[in-house]
Amino acid sequence: MQQNNGEKPMEKEDIYILAVESSCDETAASVVRNGREVLSNIIYSQIDLHTLYGGVVPEIASRKHIEKVNQVIEKALSDAGITLEEVTAVAVTYGPGLVGALLVGVSAAKAIAFAADKPLVGVHHIEGHISANFIENMDLEPPFICLVVSGGHSHLVVVKDYGEYEIIGRTRDDAAGEAFDKVARAIGLGYPGGPKIDKVSKEGNPDAIVFPRAKVDGSTYDFSFSGLKSAVLNYLNSCEMKGIEVNQADVAASFQKAVIDVLVGHSMEAVSQYHLNKFAIAGGVASNTSLRAAFEKACRDKGLEFYHPSPVYCTDNAAMIGVAGYYEYCKGTRHGWDLNAVPNLKLGERI
Repeated sequence: MQQNNGEKPMEKEDIYILAVESSCDETAASVVRNGREVLSNIIYSQIDLHTLYGGVVPEIASRKHIEKVNQVIEKALSDAGITLEEVTAVAVTYGPGLVGALLVGVSAAKAIAFAADKPLVGVHHIEGHISANFIENMDLEPPFICLVVSGGHSHLVVVKDYGEYEIIGRTRDDAAGEAFDKVARAIGLGYPGGPKIDKVSKEGNPDAIVFPRAKVDGSTYDFSFSGLKSAVLNYLNSCEMKGIEVNQADVAASFQKAVIDVLVGHSMEAVSQYHLNKFAIAGGVASNTSLRAAFEKACRDKGLEFYHPSPVYCTDNAAMIGVAGYYEYCKGTRHGWDLNAVPNLKLGERI
């Protein structure tokens, strides 16, 4: 046994990750300390701009990222109270997402890391969403099951360890958030669909209209929302042909209930099958109030620990990228100056 001769043990040096996120229509930067403490979280949202077009226009998103990326990075460092020299590493989303938007963030992060002589760590966007759960839940450790639901993704994932994932369910067609956007547009709510359906459905009857709950043959945990979307459109067309007035709130509430029933049902089956007592949600749709309430009840009934990020960490942000980047950095992940955007990067893939 070694003696320390009265010397104090060496304290672990803090790790500061400067993170950049630009995968879609939010330009974001953050500083995260030791993987769990967010020192700054700056988000410039383009939502008002894209609302004019009924959805995200990739070329416009890219141009706005170019205008704002340096500003949000400077603000993130300023709010965190640290200089670039004090940063340990630079993390950046390199996929999946819109290729032009991703390239802006990747280029900025590479330039900063090169100029400041800091390690560069590429981060998977979906891994970032999952990692958002670590920010406010200090007791959360893998393994657990996480449902990732956003505009482009619907994944049911076993989080085996930090950075180690097994996808057990995914959408076969429309993602949940995509279905929300399309149905919202169809019933006249406009873009963005998720928050608007969440709001108006509180005034409607979720049992007014029975919409289908799809199951995928041979794939217990896979999702399919295309048929549900079509059922809503058929209902609206039928009402128009028959001269029946459509109750917007009832349609929204009934559609939302159908989506939630499927998401909760598949998730609870997975938790039972894999014998895990911790369940988490992530992604933009995870901020839906009715979805959260449904999962809170389902987890309570099963005696499960339920975890979810605050709404600001559900939608795209750089704090979640900083958390994921911290664990990648600690594992030894380093990227070179040839790091490129990978718009179709699959969960668990490494470049």
